[in-house]
Parts: sequence; C-alpha cells; structure tokens
Amino acid sequence: MQGSLWEELQRNDDPHSVSEFDLSELESLFPAAVPKTDNTSKTDRRKSLGSKPEKVQLIELRRANNTEIMLTKVKMPLPDLVSAALALDQSTLDVDQVENLIKFCPTKEEMELLKNYTGDKQLLGKCELFFLELMKVPRMESKLRVFSFKIQFGSQVADLGKSLKTIDSSCNEIRSSLKLKEIMKKILLLGNTLNQGTARGAAVGFRLDSLLKLTDTRATNNKMTLMHYLCKVLAAKSPQLLNFHVDLVSLEATSKIQLKMLAEEMQAVSKGLEKVEHEFKASESDGPVSEIFREKLKEFTDNAGADVQSLSSLFSEVGKKADQLIKYFGEDPVRCPFEQVMSTLLTFVTMFRKAHEENIKQAELEKKKAQKEAEAEKSKNAQLASKNDSKASNPSRQAKQTLEKTRSTSRRGKDGG
Repeated sequence: MQGSLWEELQRNDDPHSVSEFDLSELESLFPAAVPKTDNTSKTDRRKSLGSKPEKVQLIELRRANNTEIMLTKVKMPLPDLVSAALALDQSTLDVDQVENLIKFCPTKEEMELLKNYTGDKQLLGKCELFFLELMKVPRMESKLRVFSFKIQFGSQVADLGKSLKTIDSSCNEIRSSLKLKEIMKKILLLGNTLNQGTARGAAVGFRLDSLLKLTDTRATNNKMTLMHYLCKVLAAKSPQLLNFHVDLVSLEATSKIQLKMLAEEMQAVSKGLEKVEHEFKASESDGPVSEIFREKLKEFTDNAGADVQSLSSLFSEVGKKADQLIKYFGEDPVRCPFEQVMSTLLTFVTMFRKAHEENIKQAELEKKKAQKEAEAEKSKNAQLASKNDSKASNPSRQAKQTLEKTRSTSRRGKDGG
C-alpha cells in the first residue's frame, strides 16, 4: 500500500469528518448491499420490521435436501400424498414415486429425534414435516412396500406365466416332432456308418453336444463338412425332413429363458405376498387411520392368493417337463441343465439350415458352371461344323484350283522339253 493513493488518503484523512452518505437512506434503497452490524439497536429494529424466524433443522442437511427434491416431483400436499398411498391409488402414484417414498421414509433414529422435539412444529423444515406426516401412520414404510408390490404384481405374474407357457410349449413341440426324431436317427446312422469296424460303430445313441461337432469334421477335399454331407443326403433321399425346424416354433424364445431366474422370481412373488398378508394382519390394531388401507388390500389379496397358487402349480409342472425332456435325449438333468439343451438344439438348427443353404448355393454355382461349359462346347462344335459345311459347299472351286495346278505342271514340263 506504500506510495499508493489509498495510503495518501489515509494519511490526509480527517477523523472528525462526517460522511455525506445517509445510512438510513442507503438501508432503505439498497437493503441487500448493506451488511449486518453487531449493533443491537439496529438488529432489534430489523426484527421489528418483521424478519422470519430461522427454520429448525433436525435431519442431516444432505438427506433433508434430497427428501425435499423428491417431494417437489410428487407435487401434492403431504396429507393427500399419504392418503393416496393408504388407498393404494395407482392412478395417483406410480411405482417409481412409491419406491422414492420408501427410500425417504424416516429411520428409527430420525423418528426418535422428531419425537423428542418439543418446539414449535411450524419452524420445522419440509423434510421434518414430511417425516412427521408419515409417522402418523403405524409401519408406513411397510405399507408403502405393500403398495409397490401390488402395483407390480399383475405384470410380474403375467410375465412369469408367459415364460412358463413358452417352456411348456417348447417341451411339447420337441417331444412330438417326428421329423426331429428322424433327423436324430439319421445322425446316429451316419455316425455308425462312419465308425464302422470300430468299437464306436454300433452306438445306440449319442451325447447331445455331438450335434455341434458335425461341422468340425471336414471332407478330404476340404469343400464340405459332415453337416453339409448330412444335408446333401437328406435333400436327395428324405427332403421332407429338411424343414424339421418348423415343428420347433418356441425353441428360440425358450433358449432366452433361464429356469433358475424364473425360480427366483417365483420365490420373490410368494415371499412378497406373505409380507402383504403379514401387514394386513398387523394393521388390524392400527385403528381408523388404516381402515381404507385394509379395505383395498383385502380386495387385492382375495385374488392374488389364487393367482400365486395357480402360478406355483404351473411352475412345478413345467419343471417336471423340463427334466423329462433332458432325460428324453439321454442326458442327466444334474450335469446337463435345461438351458444347455435348448441352446444346443437352437445352435444345431441354425447350423443345419446354414449348411443346407450353402449346399443349395453350391449346387447352383456348379449348375451354372456346367451350363457355361456345355454352351462353350456347343459353340466349339458349331464352329467346326460350320467350317466343314463351308468346304463341302464349294466343290467347283476346289476342282478349278486342281485344274489350274495340273495345267501349270504341264506347261513347266513342255518348257523343259
């Protein structure tokens, strides 16, 4: 600061000089720009002008902020929000909103903080007021979880039922396909013929994964695999078997389904319904606050129980069919899971169809090549025939040429004599 304008002003400043600026006028014109002072009389004067008391914060700041952000997305008064949840009103709250409400339910510690607060509730923040509203209903978090389960129940049961029926259809299609059975028989015969004279030449069956090895064995000319050969023979002698895949309508869809995942989903639905029934019983002692909740929940449980029972029976039946199908192919359900069977069959179908298509393309290429060669041979023969015809059609010219040669020879003889 030494040597600066500010040092010079400080040096020449009169401590008794009065500022020409009126503080009161500045405060009224620019209240935001005038900093607060520790002057008690001024503080009292500002309070008398009607400044609002500070909000009381009991919940951790970050959690309180996140809760308030969530509430801005719901956009309805807190009492209405709780009423809609207790009425299990899916037209007002969707599953995402309900899941958010669950996420922001007060913890035991937070509820203790609010219970011990004896001050003016009007001074509490939005988060604290939201928590207090939820605390008016016994086990509100449990009721919200029931609501979330109810919203998703219909689609969960429908999706599970659809997947189970797809597996059931696929098992039936595979077991009843005579064409597939014949294809498997032909492959066994092909393998025995190929291994004739060896210990493997009299097999009564083969492992299912052997189907995928048909593309590994190539001919000596390296132009085709055993799969191509199989398709070629079938096309010539049993063409009706080539479209065996049309019998397996549900195979591709089934190959995308995991039985283990279905089992987990089935268990989740059953456990979820148990929790619903537990909350229904527990709410008997809630009093009037849960009256609508119990009424709506009873309507749901009356039908949901029958749906889960029906689904459980279907799951058990399909599981048995899946094991039977594995054994149908001579495999062990423990070592060869249902998903592996489906995947192997789908891959085999894909490779079989590809090999057959490649055979058709190869046959077309050979046919075109043969046609070109035949046309070339035909053209060559035509040219030779044309030459021969040309010679045969001009005998007088040849005779004339012969006569000319004779006369020429005769003249040379006379001249020599």
